[in-house]
Amino acid sequence: MKKVAFHTLGCKLNFAETSAIKRQFSDHGYEIVGFGDHADIYIINTCSVTQDANRDCRKTVRKALRTNPEGFVAVVGCYAQLEPEEIAEIDGVDLVLGADYKFDLFELAGQIEKKDNTVIHHSDVNEAVDFHHSFSSNDRTRAFLKVQDGCDYKCAFCTIPLARGKSRSPEISEILTQARKVIDEGYNEIVLTGVNVGDFGKQSGETFLQLLQHLDTLEGLNRIRISSIEPNLLSDEIIDFVAESRCVQPHFHMPLQSGSDEVLKLMRRRYRSDLYRQRVEHIRSVMPDACVGVDVITGHPGEIDELFNNSFEFINSLPISYLHVFTYSERPNTKAVEMGDVVPVPERRNRTHKLRRLSDKKRFEFDTQFTGETRPVLFEDFEKDGLIFGWTDNYIRVAVPHNERLANTIKQCYLSERTTEGYFDGMIQSAETEMAYAE
Repeated sequence: MKKVAFHTLGCKLNFAETSAIKRQFSDHGYEIVGFGDHADIYIINTCSVTQDANRDCRKTVRKALRTNPEGFVAVVGCYAQLEPEEIAEIDGVDLVLGADYKFDLFELAGQIEKKDNTVIHHSDVNEAVDFHHSFSSNDRTRAFLKVQDGCDYKCAFCTIPLARGKSRSPEISEILTQARKVIDEGYNEIVLTGVNVGDFGKQSGETFLQLLQHLDTLEGLNRIRISSIEPNLLSDEIIDFVAESRCVQPHFHMPLQSGSDEVLKLMRRRYRSDLYRQRVEHIRSVMPDACVGVDVITGHPGEIDELFNNSFEFINSLPISYLHVFTYSERPNTKAVEMGDVVPVPERRNRTHKLRRLSDKKRFEFDTQFTGETRPVLFEDFEKDGLIFGWTDNYIRVAVPHNERLANTIKQCYLSERTTEGYFDGMIQSAETEMAYAE
């Protein structure tokens, strides 16, 4: 039996798509092995978001060939769409597939034999118009379900529209079929993922709200999360529905990128800070316990000291729960690289550290307000230092003494004390589980 190994760089959407490609090989009799194991084929799904894409790709190719110098190496994904010739120059790469070809990998790999020259299958990204269903899991409790691909936005710093093409999504009925497969495999939680999930339904005339409403009725599905949604697409109607939903969790991840309107304009974002504040305040008004996560970019061209300070103060004033902070990096073929007022790299990193410290403060304040409360926790299939971990409905990390019977179950947990490692010591409020511990 031939063996194939996969390595995924980047976002949850990439992981979902890697899983779809894995299933193709598995269905044809291949054994899936770890990337550090000896394999006949090594498949690398790449990311293009940061300037480290080339370095990460080269490093991963070298790792594969150290394990098996005769291994067949295929590179797919966003970086493969943007820089196929650059990847082809990496020693040991046999096949490069752009956006319109990556799901044809099994057929295009042919006889899976090392060749003298790298084969490239690549086309204009606008030819990538098909939607390919995918879902993946990081354990046996949570599945990431792809509901949308591509993006019609033209943010100044972003290469994703160049790597994935225009926004597209299937009909709700198709997503429900995929969701049923996820449920039948035993997952308790589905995370809806895509490039711009709030843009769902442009082709069919359906809406993201309607998708949530249909998914909320699926028997056997206990939790739904939205991976990330743009503030201009997160309507009050969606927020109000989540507040009353059976299984959509009170957790929003909403990109801000900057709290300065001047910088948002330079970034070509489709909202300003006042709308963002309105969204957060509406979430808080109908779901006081909701977790609100925020994406921020530091050091974008034009972000002079005054504008960064304005952004920092705006973010500090918001009742949010945590930040994901990214340091701006120049990407070819974006509008941002043509701008002046370039922020020195050391200053970008300094701003990143400052915002990450603010995130730690926000996270601590959000978490500790729930000390002494009882909330539902979905436990993962993960053990560390004699503990099993899980997440509350509103995305607070909880740990209890390890018991394998808890994996992939939802239990009411008393939140005792937040540790210095960032999670709560929990106590299960279930007689059934307490009996299991006593055995």
